[in-house]
Amino acid sequence: MKKSGENSLWFLAVPAFLFTLLVGLPIFAILLESFGPDLLGLFSDPQAKAALNISLWTTSLSTAAAVFTGTPLAYALARINFRGKAWIELLIDLPIVLPPSVAGLGLLLAFGRRGLLGGALEVLGISLPFSTAAVIVAQVFVAGPLFVRAARIGFASIDRQLEEAAHTEGASQWQLFRFVMIPAAFPALLSGALLCWARALGEFGATILFAGNLIGRTQTMPLAIYGALEGNREVASLLSLLLLIVSAAFLVLLRRLERIRGRV
Repeated sequence: MKKSGENSLWFLAVPAFLFTLLVGLPIFAILLESFGPDLLGLFSDPQAKAALNISLWTTSLSTAAAVFTGTPLAYALARINFRGKAWIELLIDLPIVLPPSVAGLGLLLAFGRRGLLGGALEVLGISLPFSTAAVIVAQVFVAGPLFVRAARIGFASIDRQLEEAAHTEGASQWQLFRFVMIPAAFPALLSGALLCWARALGEFGATILFAGNLIGRTQTMPLAIYGALEGNREVASLLSLLLLIVSAAFLVLLRRLERIRGRV
């Protein structure tokens, strides 16, 4: 019986190996290609340094914006019943599955000079397209829903008895939110913020359509990789390696947070 069971595993092993090979081979190719050039030489390249700086601070700002505006929204969606809630949930989740080109076009149609809010922004002296602010807006649009989704699940998993006990002790809605719900859902909020940060760091499609690929202004690391492929493959490989390392580190953090949440 045991031998027959072991033989049946080949039915699973072959397709599993093929899928693992398909995913793992490109990652191995990046690592292999990056061993040749000097990794420290990446930071001496002005274009690479500018792209790295823009990526790090725009991604941090977009994540902070997503956390600040998305946490109350996630709490409302998780704990409050109101008319139209299902439609709002659908609207917030839509950018997660939206094609990048559609996301970029939507941002242009909404915030471009001839967009829905273009005229109002122009009156205020604000021009979003092809600016650094456009990079942040694109990142929030694409990556922010990932934070809201994770935070919503975290808030929804909190025991209702904890909420009732806080109300019994005379806690206001703000005190309940600030001192009970936020600490209880903190692991989910943190994992959502990390996931949002990592997704924003790798954002490409919506950014290039809405913000452009201007060196030193809107060119993030993914855009720099795209541009470097045409003339400097070494820089493209090293930037890819850097993004790979950051992504792997964030994935490890997310896995550890999931284990912590599983013990709670």
